[in-house]
Amino acid sequence: SESHGEAVQISFTPHLIPMSRGMLSTMYVTLAPDATVEDARRILSEKYADEKFVHVLPEGVAPHTRHVRGSNLALISVHPDRIKGRMIVMCAIDNLVKGASGQALQNMNLLCGLPEHTGLMQAPMFP
Repeated sequence: SESHGEAVQISFTPHLIPMSRGMLSTMYVTLAPDATVEDARRILSEKYADEKFVHVLPEGVAPHTRHVRGSNLALISVHPDRIKGRMIVMCAIDNLVKGASGQALQNMNLLCGLPEHTGLMQAPMFP
């Protein structure tokens, strides 16, 4: 990747759960030889510190779809993998808000000079 300076391998595992809304994704990432899970969590926390809709969770906390239901939030967590030199990154979103339509509205807000969160703070709930 561009930020890493060389190619990285990522395994992406979306979880299909019998629910009407929400998506939980799991990514398995190979760390650089000198990198740690703590480094990755710190970098993500710094990167998204000022983002209203992205929250990096504290160590040991996993995201749940029930915590993003009806919102434009993305909850991200970083965990050590049982395989040495790898980490697990998890993300929960409400795919009916944070999906393509929410992204389109968020981008339109930015293009039109509106606050990024306009129309995204109290999404209607169905189902």
